[in-house]
Amino acid sequence: MAKIWLFAVLFPQFMLIPQNIDFQEIQDPVFFEKEIQVFIKRFDKIHDLVSGNKFFKLKYNLDMAKKEGMGTLLTFGGAFSNHIYAVAAAAEKLGFKSIGLIRGEQHSPLNPTLSFAAARGMQLIYLDRQTYRNKHENSYLKFLEETYGEFYLIPEGGTNSLAIAGTAEMLTEQDRIFSHVTCSIGTGGTFAGLVKSLGENQSLLGFSSLKGDFIYDEMSRLLKKEQIECEGKFEILDKYHFGGYGKFKPDLIKFMKGFYETYQIPLDPVYTGKMMFGIFDLIEKDYFPAGSKILCMHTGGLQGIAGFNSRFKENLPL
Repeated sequence: MAKIWLFAVLFPQFMLIPQNIDFQEIQDPVFFEKEIQVFIKRFDKIHDLVSGNKFFKLKYNLDMAKKEGMGTLLTFGGAFSNHIYAVAAAAEKLGFKSIGLIRGEQHSPLNPTLSFAAARGMQLIYLDRQTYRNKHENSYLKFLEETYGEFYLIPEGGTNSLAIAGTAEMLTEQDRIFSHVTCSIGTGGTFAGLVKSLGENQSLLGFSSLKGDFIYDEMSRLLKKEQIECEGKFEILDKYHFGGYGKFKPDLIKFMKGFYETYQIPLDPVYTGKMMFGIFDLIEKDYFPAGSKILCMHTGGLQGIAGFNSRFKENLPL
């Protein structure tokens, strides 16, 4: 509680996670048939602009930037990035300047994500894909500092040690009643935080939004680097990416629209939509034993739906 109180004092503009965050049970005939319960933890509602896992990833990074006396946040992301959107919003609210290095060529007109970021004062700098790959190189970061002045660096997707300390708080003692916890995987910071806080009788399933089995090595390196030990069990599933990051297929869109019609819960097509599709499919295939109680982490990402609808002429609910 002390850390949460400190954050509230430093950053009163943020609406912190309530003691009893929204849990929403979703029911389906197949769940009754298989004797399984499914709940969604609605982190998409935690903040109007900095929602979902981004709230937790930025929480201690913003605290550190403040402590170090940094006036500028610099980060990396794609043109439709939830992370870019969240950093721009947080920076404006807390009085930081922000710089976003965007992968790819300049958009004209700006898509909804970049338009929002620019309106919040974020300086947008476009990098070709080869230059963008240098985002981890010290020599390139030094060049950026020489060009733009001192800044507090937040990695692409927000994943670092401070982010993992934040995402570890997404799973609490009251969540120990669930046998299974699920989340989407992008850069891996949320999954790593949940591994860290998992109970000994719990299993964590991570649904990769990236195509390829490299995600297993990536997560193994991240967990080793952060020296994270797991009391429970965890597994990464790489069969529900629908073609890869940012890719989709008609079956996914149909599922997401039907899900919203039934439960009035919006999902995004990059992360949570794929996760929920996978959960329903696994339940049908008897992956979960009878009596399982599943907690699905809704990690937000809903800001990207407007851009998705515009780009692909869809009408996913916001």
